[in-house]
Amino acid sequence: MGPTLLGVHGFDPEVAPLADAIVAYVLERIRSEAPLDGTASLSQLDALVGPTITAEGLGGLEALRRFAEVLAPATISQDFPRHLSFVPNAPTEASVLFDLVVSASSMFGGSWLEAAGAVYAENAALRWVADLVGLPEGAGGVFVSGGSAANLSALVAARHQAAQGRERPTRWRIAASDAAHSSIRMTASVMDIDVVSVPVDDRGRLTGEALEPVLSADTDKSIFAVVATAGTTNAGIVDNLRSVGQAAHAHGAWYHVDGAYGGAALASTRLRSLFDGIEQCDSFVVDPHKWFFAPFDCAALLYRDPAIARAAHTQKAEYLDAQTQRDEWNPSEYAYHLSRRARGLPFWFSLATHGTDAYRHAVDITVDVAFGAGDLIEQADHTELVRPVGLSVVLFRRVGWTKDDYEAWSNAMLEQQVCFVVPTTWLGETVLRFCVVNPRTSLDDIALILDTLK
Repeated sequence: MGPTLLGVHGFDPEVAPLADAIVAYVLERIRSEAPLDGTASLSQLDALVGPTITAEGLGGLEALRRFAEVLAPATISQDFPRHLSFVPNAPTEASVLFDLVVSASSMFGGSWLEAAGAVYAENAALRWVADLVGLPEGAGGVFVSGGSAANLSALVAARHQAAQGRERPTRWRIAASDAAHSSIRMTASVMDIDVVSVPVDDRGRLTGEALEPVLSADTDKSIFAVVATAGTTNAGIVDNLRSVGQAAHAHGAWYHVDGAYGGAALASTRLRSLFDGIEQCDSFVVDPHKWFFAPFDCAALLYRDPAIARAAHTQKAEYLDAQTQRDEWNPSEYAYHLSRRARGLPFWFSLATHGTDAYRHAVDITVDVAFGAGDLIEQADHTELVRPVGLSVVLFRRVGWTKDDYEAWSNAMLEQQVCFVVPTTWLGETVLRFCVVNPRTSLDDIALILDTLK
């Protein structure tokens, strides 16, 4: 008899030491301050880790050793407090631990028939988000992998709705600003549609005033959706959501709001007013793995009228009839996917564990640190803000530096394990950017980084 897979035919005693080692690794990881770690070249990893996929297998303990000693240190930790690049990640301990439960439970999260309890819990978390947005009681949706998948699914639903009872135009189009996330244009490419670019105002916002003439000129009604951004990734700018929504609906267009990064600020007592008018949206996305303290990969996609999304996304196949011919809530019918893990459960468990007040407080902490960082930058002689702090994004320059200076500094800070801060551009100028989404990031961390720029 040949080799067998441990655990496939019932629990194997040899699994116990591996289980103990993995649990010990996880507990040590969440008990200790996250390391920054770094990256490595292909040749370095080839030399250090060696072959891992072999005919005989390494054994679990040896595979774990190579991961812990070589592969993990060659991966930047998203939850390090001075990781301030892109949009980092800071999951709660409760959500991390429950992610293990989700994997161990072997749930298929695509249908109510197979995962009623899991879907019920996920929907409770989605309802909290819907209430933050101000969506009506019948609103609902699904957790998908990220903002890109959510934007695609929402706009597929929007086009499906627009196509009902009419001839299709030569080219379907959507309207968005140049500041919209790159996934919007990628979505348009995947859907084979065009993007009509709408200019922003002097604050970088899409407005109804600028959108109105674009929609009025759309005589064949080929613009089926308008995309607004509730917190641009590069600068934290929130569009004028009320006026954009009014213009979109006045012309019969679907109103989608991309809040993948910034939507979590709906929970902030300090920033909620920036989102006035968001309750008009037909669809909305926020990524809990960005600023709502959940593990990757978790994006909450919501629809005002989920029936539209279900009509657009339900897949027809004989073997699926047992699911799709029922009236129950099947998450696979609300986005472009079929198989899915119950990826919203770690977020639900953390919300259930800590309560929504704790979430509001944690978001407010990060906002206070971001605005405090802006004050420190303005007070220093060698740094200055490029624009006002947007949500929890801080754009600033080191006076007198060139692109090469920024890149050399960024590389040195990562090598020295001080911070992970990479340059970005604003209006063609190379600058630095902080994105604060980790409640463990302090003003002392910010001050330390600013001191290295002297």
